[in-house]
Amino acid sequence: MRVLLTGATGFVGSALLPQLLRAGHDVRAFARTPSRVAEGVQVVQGDMVTGAGLPAALDGVDVAYYLVHSMESPTATGARAGGAMAGSAGFEDRDRRAAEAFAAAARAAGTPRVVYLGGLVPQDEAASRHLASRLEVERILLDAAPTAVAFRASIVVGAGSRSFRFLVRLVERLPMLPLPPWRTFRTQPIDVRDVLAYLVAAASSPALDGAASLDVAGPDVLTYGEIVERIRDHLLVGRSTLRLPINATAIASRVAAAVASEDPALIGPLMGGLTTDLLPRDRTVTQLLPVRLHTFDAAVERAMREWERTEELRAR
Repeated sequence: MRVLLTGATGFVGSALLPQLLRAGHDVRAFARTPSRVAEGVQVVQGDMVTGAGLPAALDGVDVAYYLVHSMESPTATGARAGGAMAGSAGFEDRDRRAAEAFAAAARAAGTPRVVYLGGLVPQDEAASRHLASRLEVERILLDAAPTAVAFRASIVVGAGSRSFRFLVRLVERLPMLPLPPWRTFRTQPIDVRDVLAYLVAAASSPALDGAASLDVAGPDVLTYGEIVERIRDHLLVGRSTLRLPINATAIASRVAAAVASEDPALIGPLMGGLTTDLLPRDRTVTQLLPVRLHTFDAAVERAMREWERTEELRAR
């Protein structure tokens, strides 16, 4: 199949690219900076927000992967999200404009399938800013192609995952681990290998026709406090935990971002979403796509081994 991959230099996109090639697909990438895409891959240069380059990128494409977002400082967005975003507006506006430009171009090109990777959303409460934005993008993209499909995932565990690396850096660098009340909320992290398996299958599986949105999750239901403690145990460090009575997210997110050397514009919305459980609505996806799921501990151990191939984990 002829495949368009946006976000080809990002965490998920860069890992998905070689797998799509191994599966025999003819892959084309879309990026603001073509030189950052792996060699030997056709690249169309453009900008997702303005729509520049999208008609050429989508021409003749059977499946288009939408793996971009802009939930961070605008100056960093192009580099982090595969060269897809630009501008100085809030991330919700940038994401909306990009999704609308992409959807319009996909409809004009007659693209049969668009595949999107978004986030799990609360079942009984209003979504946070960043999850509401992901949901808005999902709705726009599901209207862009007749067999569009959106996967919703919680924390994706992998060496290049920004959210996972953020947690690891906190455990590494803090002598004691403060856990606010969000420590009791539950979610189901998923191994990046399993996310990739779902995404690769989505390119050609007729089982997904009419599926719309599907929740993907690992087999382990964990509280955020347990996630932090499991990472601590894998790092082999004796960090005590301190249970705090309040969240104070606005201040805490900026402090945590500084400790982890991360962008506050990314960490603030992420931590702002820790207000309820984030669990899959159902497991329909396991009936449609039989992916063998890795446990959280297996995912963490593999991610840390891969991380250490290029960068030392000081706590280990």
